[in-house]
Amino acid sequence: MLFEIKTRAASNKIKPNYKSAVVKFLVKSKEMEKEFESFEDLLGVKFNKVLKNDFLKNESKKLELINNTGRPDLIFTYKIDLEKSFNVDYFRDTLSELIQNLKDKPVRYLDLMLPEFDHFSSKFKSERYYYQSVAEGVLLGNYTFDSYKTEEKKEKELTVIFHSSNPVEFKKSITVATNLVNSVYFSRDLVNEPAITLYPAEFVKRLRDELSKAGVKVKAYDEKELKKRKMNAILAVGGASIHPPRLIILHYKPKQKAKRKITLVGKGVTYDSGGLSIKPTDGMVEMKADMAGAATVAGTIKAAAMLKLPVELTGVIPAVENMISGNSYKPGDIVRTSSGKTIEVKNTDAEGRIVLADALEFASKGKPDEIIDFATLTGAIAVALGLYAAGIFSKNDAMTGLLTRAGEITYEKVWRMPFWDEYKKLLDSDIADISNLGPRWGGAITAGKFLEHFVDENISWMHVDLAGPAIKNDFKSYTKKFDTGFGVRLMVEYFNGIIAGI
Repeated sequence: MLFEIKTRAASNKIKPNYKSAVVKFLVKSKEMEKEFESFEDLLGVKFNKVLKNDFLKNESKKLELINNTGRPDLIFTYKIDLEKSFNVDYFRDTLSELIQNLKDKPVRYLDLMLPEFDHFSSKFKSERYYYQSVAEGVLLGNYTFDSYKTEEKKEKELTVIFHSSNPVEFKKSITVATNLVNSVYFSRDLVNEPAITLYPAEFVKRLRDELSKAGVKVKAYDEKELKKRKMNAILAVGGASIHPPRLIILHYKPKQKAKRKITLVGKGVTYDSGGLSIKPTDGMVEMKADMAGAATVAGTIKAAAMLKLPVELTGVIPAVENMISGNSYKPGDIVRTSSGKTIEVKNTDAEGRIVLADALEFASKGKPDEIIDFATLTGAIAVALGLYAAGIFSKNDAMTGLLTRAGEITYEKVWRMPFWDEYKKLLDSDIADISNLGPRWGGAITAGKFLEHFVDENISWMHVDLAGPAIKNDFKSYTKKFDTGFGVRLMVEYFNGIIAGI
């Protein structure tokens, strides 16, 4: 982390400390100039008139002041235009960037002065969630992945004081945000870890070490058990690696009666060379992140356990390395899955769907109310939606509607894609039940249709292809440098919708 952050909620009264920064958010309105002057009086400072006028009357959104006359040392003012530039991710994005920019500044205290919730009552679902998004911004901006840098580093302490008119409610929001973002950290750490140190057996160990502390049960099937269960799809993809595959099962059961029983399935390809259908070097660089779906499942279950949500969750993760050796599965092979259905392998680089075939069959046998799978499954979804949104595929309107709503609240965007049965024909095989690759067009949809073959048709199911937003991108300040942990906040909000009966 950039800082060792301590947080607390406080009233609107402020007394700046030595080595401190104060942040004031102003909502654009007729009263803004008067409020700005009151802020100057409160701190005993005067901003440059030209810069102040530009900030108040023009398009400038931010104004900074180095205070040479007393405390605080730094002052930041932000102008919020509710009509133009504001969305529910504003505080996450803005405060994440601020935290990153404070890294090399001599600041030990950060006072955040926040507008009244009344300004945002039509934007956020509740006052508590408004405060939560603010706390999330600070915490998301604090993430870094630097454990492999050799320079000695010591985290600086930073005390963040959230000032509002409702500190009691804000304190509750800080607790939720802390548990939630710590779970995002866990997911991000897994995805950012290099494949040389995170292979299937090590993946099991890290999940057991971390999740057991939260009361989540973790078990894993080794290659002998996979053979016994005829999980030949997982064995085929993982057969070329010196690190044999695992099927990892996570289980969280709340103490109170569960509102729903849900199984989350996550693609856990800890490294994907493409197999014999080898990728070019540029295409391999990010392939340590081909287990981002599995990381989403792990982070989501940790968050549910930490927040004590009344949903029963099972996680199913097929963990494999897709490598090259004399044991490689080959284009032209036919693989018989645990369901008995056979797959014609046309491309060994379409391996994620193959391992998910066994995982989804296993998940279906548990007879949950819902199955949701997460996978960095296709480049085609990033072509369709860019890096900003995940594609969702399902015939269940209630599930897709609830997840879409959760995406709007959390700003982890999802978009429902077509899922018509006509696409199934594109996977026909002359020599097996199904091919693992369709034609060039509609690749994300045919990949989803492939998975559909292995889910019990009586169980509500949704497939989430997060190949775009799971990887670092420039859309937000907290997604720029490191792979993102996309989906954890999204799924917690999805569960909150279930709990609320939406």
